[in-house]
Amino acid sequence: MRTLVIDCATEACSVALFDNDELMGSDYAVLGRGHAEALVPMIGRLPGRGQSDRIAVSLGPGSFTGVRVGVAAARALAFAWGAKLQGYTTLALVAAMARGIKGAVPLCVAMSGGHGEWFIQPFTTGGRSAEPLASLAPEAAAERGEQLIAGSVAERLVSLRGFGEGLFVLPDARSFGLLDETWLMDEVRPLYGRAPDAKLPVSRP
Repeated sequence: MRTLVIDCATEACSVALFDNDELMGSDYAVLGRGHAEALVPMIGRLPGRGQSDRIAVSLGPGSFTGVRVGVAAARALAFAWGAKLQGYTTLALVAAMARGIKGAVPLCVAMSGGHGEWFIQPFTTGGRSAEPLASLAPEAAAERGEQLIAGSVAERLVSLRGFGEGLFVLPDARSFGLLDETWLMDEVRPLYGRAPDAKLPVSRP
């Protein structure tokens, strides 16, 4: 089975094509912005233009735009190819990548979020989520006690609280094989990680 992996929920944009467990082709770039313009050409440069039996896409949390771009592209390609569509969370992949580097240890993932907040989620030695995802101000995130912090703001979090080890990690579609299959979900919809800024007006009697 061929699997196309799309991950553009953060400042990193990456795609990878697997034939079962073998990596057939990939592309990776840290863009910051411009995911919408970059993603489709990246897929087009993969073997067979990335056509696959299954598509796995990062659902977030991360950039509102990046999450929407990735999910929309995955949905369109899955429809066109008749492929199975599944999603996974950004922080779960980052945790899996960190375990690939450091081994089976408890850790906390810390990624940049919106309005100066950070996305925070701890994981067990087995890669399970120890607590639900939270979007916290840096000062509140600094109250975490895990020794190992992984993610885009890991080093900043360790510096802020004054102890532990920070491991800078951005999600990478090429590392999809490290992710436990239990993290894959059939309900594919964006996971923004925080409430929207815009609120509907309250109707008054």
